[in-house]
Amino acid sequence: MTARDALDAAVDALTAAGCDTPRLDAELLIADALGVDRAALVMDPSLPVSGAAARLIGERVRRRVAREPVAYILGRKGFRRISVYVDGRVLIPRPETELLVEVAAGLPDGSRVHDVGTGSGAVALALIDERPDLVVSASDASSAAVEVARLNGLDAISFSGLPPGDYDLVVANLPYVREDEWPGLVPEIRLFEPREALVSGEDGLDAIRSLVAGAPPGTRLALEHAPDQAANVRALLSEAETLPDLAGHPRVTVGQAR
Repeated sequence: MTARDALDAAVDALTAAGCDTPRLDAELLIADALGVDRAALVMDPSLPVSGAAARLIGERVRRRVAREPVAYILGRKGFRRISVYVDGRVLIPRPETELLVEVAAGLPDGSRVHDVGTGSGAVALALIDERPDLVVSASDASSAAVEVARLNGLDAISFSGLPPGDYDLVVANLPYVREDEWPGLVPEIRLFEPREALVSGEDGLDAIRSLVAGAPPGTRLALEHAPDQAANVRALLSEAETLPDLAGHPRVTVGQAR
């Protein structure tokens, strides 16, 4: 068997399963199983596939056919300039969440930043990587998520909401999916990602409201949310401004707790 044989079979199986990006998924799974990067696989599809690699590819393709996300199958996800370990205890970091990093990266030297609902620790770890002068800490209300963040090397983390402290900025990617949206989400999310990290009440804003209400007056917050929640999130804060993500959707609102 060659890599081309494995790739063709995998693409057919993933296409039939309804995966959105069957070729990309197949290339990532097979390249990793062969111990090469994706570019090498594309450039030389005649690479030989050993029996052990073929069995690993088969197992991974079966998991993807069941709609398990590629990031969980490989156990990692790229975010900004880093790669973090992920499993079913935490959300898979999304590109739109990088906007939180960009907001915090604009702070003066030595600023104190706290990441609430850190999950895998991706936002806090990206800030530590890009702005080592910042004082970065994080927390999560899920003890399982805290375990994953620690596996990723995030030491300044606590099992809580927003710990007491004097922060120059609090960033948060909290649950913001509405209860009625959950049944309609794609299988990759609904069957594999932790529901408690996604769903937050009838309008999706319970967790955000709780954070804002518990923050000391004047605390500056950067809050990720769904595009159609922007006006409601601005109403929770003073001096609020909503920033667009790379797709142009209103995604992060920055303002002060009242």
